[in-house]
Amino acid sequence: MPEKLGRDLDPAAVRAWCALALDALGREREEIDAINVYPVADGDTGTNLYLTVEAARQAVEAVFAAHDADGTAPAPADTVRALAHGALIGARGNSGTILAQLLRGMAEVLARGCDGNHLAEALRTASAAARRAVAHPVEGTILSVAAAAARAAAEAGSTLPAVAGAAYEGALAALEDTPGQLDVLARAGVVDAGGRGLVTVLGALVEALSGEAPARAPRPRRAVSSPPAAAAAGPCAAGGPAYEVIYLLEADDDAVARLRTRLDGLGDSLVVVGGDGLWNVHVHVDDAGAAVEAGVEAGRPYRIRVTHFAAGAARPPAGPAEPAQRAVVAVVPGEGLAGLCAEAGATTVLALPGRPPASGELLDAIRRAHAREVVLLPNSTELRHTAAAAAEQARAEGVRVALVPTRAAVQGIAALAVHEPGRRFDEDVVAMTAAAGATRHGELAVAEHRSFTSAGVCQAGDVLGLIDGDVAVIGHDLAETARTLLDRMLSGGGELVTLVLADDAPPALADHLERHVRDRYLAVDTCVYRGGRQQAPLLIGVE
Repeated sequence: MPEKLGRDLDPAAVRAWCALALDALGREREEIDAINVYPVADGDTGTNLYLTVEAARQAVEAVFAAHDADGTAPAPADTVRALAHGALIGARGNSGTILAQLLRGMAEVLARGCDGNHLAEALRTASAAARRAVAHPVEGTILSVAAAAARAAAEAGSTLPAVAGAAYEGALAALEDTPGQLDVLARAGVVDAGGRGLVTVLGALVEALSGEAPARAPRPRRAVSSPPAAAAAGPCAAGGPAYEVIYLLEADDDAVARLRTRLDGLGDSLVVVGGDGLWNVHVHVDDAGAAVEAGVEAGRPYRIRVTHFAAGAARPPAGPAEPAQRAVVAVVPGEGLAGLCAEAGATTVLALPGRPPASGELLDAIRRAHAREVVLLPNSTELRHTAAAAAEQARAEGVRVALVPTRAAVQGIAALAVHEPGRRFDEDVVAMTAAAGATRHGELAVAEHRSFTSAGVCQAGDVLGLIDGDVAVIGHDLAETARTLLDRMLSGGGELVTLVLADDAPPALADHLERHVRDRYLAVDTCVYRGGRQQAPLLIGVE
């Protein structure tokens, strides 16, 4: 979780906003998916919003990474423009595409200034731009929530936290009113899913600026596991268009104006967002080929995605080979463990220091595994929402995915050790989950600056020993701290110690720890692996 920031919407605050919004959407993704009944009850709005904000965050992080390399700070305008561009490139679904246009509209104003007055103007500009992007705006949707946020912000004064807080409160009130504006929501007993996601994004903005999450949160609504009969009479009825078509398009303004007219005649839920030669096109149609051909006539479409509503799944490219029955996909922190897991039959995704994989990378790995059933091992607490979003996308493509919530690489090793492809899928997942859950995980880290921890105050350069993510030991010597950490972890018992050493760890460390375990814990075995280039000098697992 990013550090709470002050009252300026500077690049660091924009970065924090992205991280907080992504984390919040990750927590609420399933809830938002469950109330998605408009315009199509396909249960993917929360996932689409998550993927859209994830793309925005990746773009912002790329700006910071470029400036970190040359020791400079990013300009505010560059940061907000990256936010908007990333969302545009990665926008998914109806609500995600509209959110991308909202962020683009905000960026147009925030690139000129980032005080409270600019934020109020940015929300007003964003609301107007999003409404123009939708061919046939409907009240009771994310558009109504955005408009209410803009109206409330305009009356809030000039300080950033006050404007952001007022926008959130206005959006929340409008969200509660959506069932009264749209019959399909009232019949299903839910609020608008897209509007719910926008409230979450605005709540993250409040937290980034004030350091505190909003006191009031949206009230939970009953989940809709399948489209209710009453709701089916609305625009999401079974007789609606069969396909959702989304693509990026390079084209000029005049060509896009003609494209809007053409697509509006082909289907509904038409949203075209973007500008300056790059657009994101979203439409629901019966003839997906005609929608793509219209894009070809207008310019150069790419990243084309077609989802078949009737099948409830995106159509994956046909593979030349028959898929395997089951595979394991594992995220690993270093090349050494990647080789180890690959030898055990897993498809691996490398998590580089400071660059965790995005959901798209995990989805690509699931596709590469080419199996009907996949067990996904994220091996990181930070990746739990990313992995869940990737799993949801893979399920939409017809792959049966089980997410084992491993929080560290050593838990993934334990799970992979008991994996048996010949077992029933559910039994295999239960066994892998149990093995991971029975493994305590620890690691060594070197403090970069003075800070307060759960074990006391540490100074820059101190060696920290973490157990299950919390600092338990503070020391000055790597070997001594590792030995103390091991003793803490084995104080509750254990049968097997797993040590994963980085390339830059002292060569004698493994022998020293193995000897320590052998001398003090006679019934405990030790396994040592070389992790390659990994951020932590040492990872420890105790089973």
